[in-house]
Formats: sequence, C-alpha cells, structure tokens
Amino acid sequence: MLIIYTPKITSRHKYIFKLFFNEIHQIKFQITEREDEFKAFDGAKLNYSNTSFEDEIFIESIGLLNEKGINQQDINVSPQNNIPAFFQSQSDSSMGFDVFSASFYLVSRYEEYLPFVKDIHQRFQAENSLAYKHDFLQKPLINIWAKSLMQKIKQKHPDLEVISPTYNYISTIDIDNAFYYLEKGFVRSLAGFFASLFSFDFNGIQQRFAVLLGKQKDPYDTYDAQLKLQKEYNLKVIYFILLADYGLNDKNISFTKRKFQLLIKRLADYASIGIHPSYGSNTNFAKLPKEIKRLEGITKREVTKSRQHFLKLTLPETYNQLVDCGIRDDYTMGFASAIGFRASICSAYTFYNLDTETILPIKIHPFAVMDATLLYYLKLSPEQSLTQISALIEEVKNVNGTFISLWHNDTFSNYKQWEGWESVYKEMIKVAKS
Repeated sequence: MLIIYTPKITSRHKYIFKLFFNEIHQIKFQITEREDEFKAFDGAKLNYSNTSFEDEIFIESIGLLNEKGINQQDINVSPQNNIPAFFQSQSDSSMGFDVFSASFYLVSRYEEYLPFVKDIHQRFQAENSLAYKHDFLQKPLINIWAKSLMQKIKQKHPDLEVISPTYNYISTIDIDNAFYYLEKGFVRSLAGFFASLFSFDFNGIQQRFAVLLGKQKDPYDTYDAQLKLQKEYNLKVIYFILLADYGLNDKNISFTKRKFQLLIKRLADYASIGIHPSYGSNTNFAKLPKEIKRLEGITKREVTKSRQHFLKLTLPETYNQLVDCGIRDDYTMGFASAIGFRASICSAYTFYNLDTETILPIKIHPFAVMDATLLYYLKLSPEQSLTQISALIEEVKNVNGTFISLWHNDTFSNYKQWEGWESVYKEMIKVAKS
C-alpha cells in the first residue's frame, strides 16, 4: 500500500489522488494528515506538503488544492525533463513541479470557469486554452506525468503492487442527420427540391427522385459499411443519436419516422447507444429529459451515455444537467476547432465541480479527434489528416491510454464535401488497432 501525507486533506486532494491512483493507475493507497503516522509507516510513502522529511517521494505543494473557489493563477509553462510543466517547485522535489496541482488545474477545466471570449456557439475555444497557447494540446500531459511519477515510485518501492492501464480504442459516431433525402417529410423535401432547382443542381434533383423512388441508396445510408468494419476489426462502437425537435441547428429526422426508429434498433443490436442532446437543450433544460425518453422508448433500454450536439459544453451547468437526467458517461470533452486533448488526459475520469467543490457521479471520456475538425476547421486533406491522427494514436499508446475518435455517418458517404474521405476511417482504425 502507498501512504500519502498532506497536512490538510480537502476534497481536491481526494479527487486528484483518486485520479492518479485509481483511475489512471490502480494502487491501494491511504491519505493521512498525521505526520507521526506517515513517518512510522513501513512501506511506500509519498509526501505532498511544503517540507520533505526523509528519503521519501516528495512533491512540493503550491497550495492550489487547499484553496476554494476560482482564482487567477500565476502559470509559467517551462520544460521539465523535456515535458511541459507548470507550478514549479522551489525546493528539491521528486518531480520538479507540483504535478497534482497542475493536473487538477487541467482536468477540472479550471480555465473554463474564468472569464473568456466565447465563439459563435457560446463555447470555450481551443485557442483560449493553456494547452493550445503552449503547444501541448496534442499531448495527454496528465497521463505522461502520471507515468513518470509511477516510475519514480516503483523505482523506490519495487514491491508496491501497481496495476497499470492498458491501451484501448473506442469508435464513436454521431448521427446528426441519418439520411440525406429519406424521411424528411413533404415540406422539407419540397424545400430541398427548390433549393437544388434555384442553384441549378440538376444532378441533385435527379438523385433526390431516384432515392425517394427506391432506385438508389441514400448517400448518408452508410450503416452497412460501418457495421462491416465494426465486425471486421472487432471495434467497440458507440452511436450518439440526435432526437431533437426540429430547429435551426437540430435538423435530424423526426423520431416518429419508422425507418429512423428501425435504424436505431438495428444499431442498438450491434453497438452501444447514447443520446446526442440537442443544441436547443442548452437553453431549454426541459428538452433533454424528453429526448432521452424518446431514445429509451425506441431502444427499450436505459440511456446513460451522451455527447452534446455541436460539442456545446458549459461548465459545470452541462454536467449538472446530465447528472440530473441520469447520464453517467459523457463523451463531449474535446474541441471543435482543434484536435488533441482538451483536458490534457486520455483516460476516463470523474468530473470535479469547482462551483460546489464536489465530485459529480459522471465519467468523462475525452475524445482526441473529430472528422469535422480536420475538414472544416483545419482544412486538411485525407492524407494530411491520417498523419495527424497517427501522431495522436502514438501519443495515447505511449501512455496506455484510451484513444477515442468522433466520426459522423455522412463522413462515410464519399459524397460532396466528404469525397475522398471514405478510406480515412478504415486507415485510422488500422493504426488504432495495430
């Protein structure tokens, strides 16, 4: 067992030690405020305070975990053994910086509670993050730090039983628009027809009629190909389904459409299913319970997984709402405008609410890359995208983390803006599963 000494145990201490020693690595540990108990312990010891005692693992505390509330932090990022670090130690510390405070700052998304300029969708932008500004967004920094600390502990205490993580890959797919032409209803189909007519898109008109008459497959009906790849590569797949009332940014098919319901039931036979909370549910909290109930009514199963449509994440309100609706696992933690690790971690972890200084009963599963980011924000070609994706996968493999990708059903279509992207997903999973 590992005993950890800190002069005053707070909820922040309990949270970050749980992250390091239960959620990333697994070690039996005990926290104590008693100096005499710590010194008398005959075994692995970690001292997290302002003063080292003897020849123990010593991490100098800068005090962030003793604070309450949100305060501006003085952060100076500099290399520590060629790895970015901050909250540097003033004394001879085993890591050279306060790894627990730095990790808490990143994983709690502390900076997202501070004032910031929101984007057009009222989101915290990647460009505002510490990780983006100091060029470590594409590194799972907390996992790297945890691995380094664990090596130091094991070197000093080789008999300590440590269960290290194993690398894992999860494919997640959002269904924002299940079909391109099918099941849109008379009014939307007529509006689409006139839009094609006025833009002289005669191929689109011809294709629309061919699909509606059953002579051609809908371009977004790519589910056979998805399920084939899932079986071929033995993938763990999670689908997130948008079941919103129609709105400006919520344009999926009506949940009442039989073909859409049959699709959802079919996918649920082969993969996990989660809710894709609508754009509108962020301002009207009554919408989300209705959307969850719709999905449960179709699948006849409890819905406990979610990912926000448009990645709309407001902390801590979004997670408070999800918890209230029975969601236990969320997959929203990532940026729309940049690839990488929003919370600087590639492991699932529980969420800490800085407003209430409490741990919420919800697991956060951070994703590393989204198809739309590569195409729309970064303007990358399929070949350039694969290079970027492969680098991220390598980073995750190096720390035995979990690599999560975010794709959409239309990306598989090789249609319009996604022409040439059909093979990107397959090549990505080859690298991820190798």
